[in-house]
Amino acid sequence: MTHLPHLIQDLGIILMTAAVVTLLFKKMKQPVVLGYLLAGFLLSPKFPLFISVKDTVNISIWAEIGVIFMLFGLGLEFSFKKLAKVGKSSTITASFEILSMLGIGYLCGKALGWSSMDSLFLGGILSISSTTIIVRAFEELGLKGRNFVSLVFGVLVVEDLIAILLLVLLSSVAATQRLAGSELVFTSLRLGFFMVLWFLLGIYLLPVLLKKLKTFLSDETTLIVSLGLCLMMVIVATSVGFSPALGAFVMGSILAETREGHRIELLIVPVKDLFSAIFFVSVGMLIDLNVVVEYFWVILLMSAATILGKILSTSIGALVSGQSLKSSVQSGMSLAQIGEFSFIIATLGMNLKVTSDFLYPIAVAVSAVTTFTTPYLIGASDSFYQWIEKKLPESFKGALSRYEVAMRTHAEETVMALIWREYGVKIVLNSVVVIALSVAMARLVLPKIAGALGENIPAELITCLITLVLAGPFLWAIFFGGPTHKVTYKGGTVRQLRNLQIGVAITRFFIGCIVAGFLVSNFTSIFAYSGLSLVALAALSAVLFGKYSEPFYAKIEKRFLANLTANERAELEKKAKVPELAPWNATLAEFVVSSQSPLIVKSLQDARIKEDYGVTVAMIERGNQRILAPKRHDLLLPGDRIFLIGTDEQLASIRPVVEVPVNQERVPLSETYGLTSLTLIPGSRFIDKTIRNCGLREAVDGLIVGIERNGERLLSPDSSLVLKGDDLIWIVGDVSKIKTLNSAGGGTPAFSK
Repeated sequence: MTHLPHLIQDLGIILMTAAVVTLLFKKMKQPVVLGYLLAGFLLSPKFPLFISVKDTVNISIWAEIGVIFMLFGLGLEFSFKKLAKVGKSSTITASFEILSMLGIGYLCGKALGWSSMDSLFLGGILSISSTTIIVRAFEELGLKGRNFVSLVFGVLVVEDLIAILLLVLLSSVAATQRLAGSELVFTSLRLGFFMVLWFLLGIYLLPVLLKKLKTFLSDETTLIVSLGLCLMMVIVATSVGFSPALGAFVMGSILAETREGHRIELLIVPVKDLFSAIFFVSVGMLIDLNVVVEYFWVILLMSAATILGKILSTSIGALVSGQSLKSSVQSGMSLAQIGEFSFIIATLGMNLKVTSDFLYPIAVAVSAVTTFTTPYLIGASDSFYQWIEKKLPESFKGALSRYEVAMRTHAEETVMALIWREYGVKIVLNSVVVIALSVAMARLVLPKIAGALGENIPAELITCLITLVLAGPFLWAIFFGGPTHKVTYKGGTVRQLRNLQIGVAITRFFIGCIVAGFLVSNFTSIFAYSGLSLVALAALSAVLFGKYSEPFYAKIEKRFLANLTANERAELEKKAKVPELAPWNATLAEFVVSSQSPLIVKSLQDARIKEDYGVTVAMIERGNQRILAPKRHDLLLPGDRIFLIGTDEQLASIRPVVEVPVNQERVPLSETYGLTSLTLIPGSRFIDKTIRNCGLREAVDGLIVGIERNGERLLSPDSSLVLKGDDLIWIVGDVSKIKTLNSAGGGTPAFSK
């Protein structure tokens, strides 16, 4: 008898159980993640009434692969440019919320007598909201066009990045077993250095590689190449002391900036879903019902702390960032749950063996409770806001309104902000490249050169000079590089910039000397040579290589910027940018006109959109055509994208009228429309007439696709062909009309079957 490995047997049991349970959860309109957790609990050895998984070690390895692909997919959805676009409101709100929840979790843990490590991980678990659950809730409640939704999505983008930072910091704290401020600062700087370096190299190299391979990139090869790049970055991240999840996230975010990013994101979905399911099932296997019962009141306390803490911290953070009271309250009640990332943080604590066994099932239970409460909290957010507004004194509401206006007012860009944008970013990025290049040459190249040249030749000096030549363009950019692009400033700003140039030049020279000194110090001791002379040599090299460095650096920068903006340029080539037509106190929302909408084939005047719903049609997009500020005689057609301006309530009231769901109970096409063959009887009213004039196509709402006459077959006959008796005619049309065709006109039957 053939022996079946336990791993294959366990995978079959896991996937079948997960399939059954998640189908039930889909039917009950509950999050699929909870179904996976329940499936894992049913399969765990702690639930003996069901078939249990035998090879738990290998399943945990598959689960770790699941985390890698989950973070890879998250990186593909993330994109560093999204972070720049979410604005200060989302950044301030997310930072305020996460710091508050870290503190609340830590204090709750200490109040319960837990260790510092348990309390710290509890804070991390409670701090990250669930993107999956929030998106699903918004879709089910029809809130896609609401004003606060964009703020919530922006907060989730920032949370994703902070969650990655949390994973790295918690791993570092777990390794050192102490909360040292200097360690956290060093780890944060080290993380920032490597993320910037990987991002620079990835944006510079990967688009070129994918472009050269474009003719070979079928769906299959694209999937294999992207997964290979993901796992390669996992290996690199692990080799420098970071978690595999970080490497997967970084590679995903780099690929997201390429032209193939969206395609890769779609291709990776089945792989991500498969391994994510295994991960969440493995999470469910670790649930101990005895622990849940024992810590029942703790779970309720943590659930209450999560809901109340997130509502308060998010609402206050949004208010501080300049959002209205209504948007702040709605955002706070939308983010009041924990989800997928919380499981990853809890799993990290278990794998590192730094947290207690009870923390994991508590985290899963709190996630389940807050997941169930999320739709109800979002649904009640409007009513809760109205209740708060009635209770607040007028003076306080007036102060909030004035603060909101002040925060939303776009102040003129300061001179220091301009200096940072035009010089600071360039200096930082090039400094990272020089530092990375010098370390790589010292650790990888120097030993090989020393081994090849022997002890009599100064290998350090030779390697140092080679490194200076390679780093010359980047040192030149630090010392002398100007703005990347020409910017038009106001006269006063230009004068201020000119007055500050001497300070900028001194600062750049000082930073350049430090970076050059670091480069040289990797190859020779300051006691062997004069440190000042070596720094001077480095600075002089940048000047001497100016003729070589400046054009070479210009080419590097041009390619990098071209790769970085490839997606934007492709989008601009596809269609023009949608104008921002919404006024300050309204929302611009996009709708797709359904084929079932009562507004189709009506002019704007007849549709009465503004009169009945109070919204304004700002633009109609029909294919590549854009109708800006449409006139009252312009028609609405199925598939049109219309951009409406109005309040949240007005847009919500018109959405079901514009985007009417297609009737899912319609009769299948094959039952009403099909291919039928009929023989034309001599004497029929259709003979001796051309196909165009016989009226047959109109009678059956169809098309004559073929005629067989005297043993000869004619496919797609010309409309001028005359029909004859005994012709076998093939018709594609309305089946019911074809069946009743003989009796439709009375008299002699037209056909015989």
